[in-house]
Amino acid sequence: MSTPTATAHPHRSRWVRGLLWLGGTVSLALAALGVVLPGLPTTPFVLLAAACYAKASPRLHRWMLNHRWMGPMLRDWERDRSLTRRSKVIAVGSMLLMVSVSAWGFQGRLAVQLVLLATAAVGAWVVLRIPTRRK
Repeated sequence: MSTPTATAHPHRSRWVRGLLWLGGTVSLALAALGVVLPGLPTTPFVLLAAACYAKASPRLHRWMLNHRWMGPMLRDWERDRSLTRRSKVIAVGSMLLMVSVSAWGFQGRLAVQLVLLATAAVGAWVVLRIPTRRK
């Protein structure tokens, strides 16, 4: 059994913190990919990364909270546990646009088009399940 280190979460083992850090890093990488890949949602992966880092690395969590683009959304999320209607419309709309362009580019490849549509549907479902915050 490993001994706790001097972090904000000394009751968590080094192994658990390592797995949470890895999960946060993978989620943040997927969020970055979601900016350019159709059908891959960005917002849920940013939220997951922040949750992992909050438990594994207070320094990385603070960095995300103070980030120019991610910070406002994360601070709102941590305060209200919801997204604005505008955020949801932008997220789902950009996924729809990118998937449409990509599916059009893969004309004649039905399997690829179906995979694109399925991943977009899952991404939209995830975003739409998040509670909507009233102004």
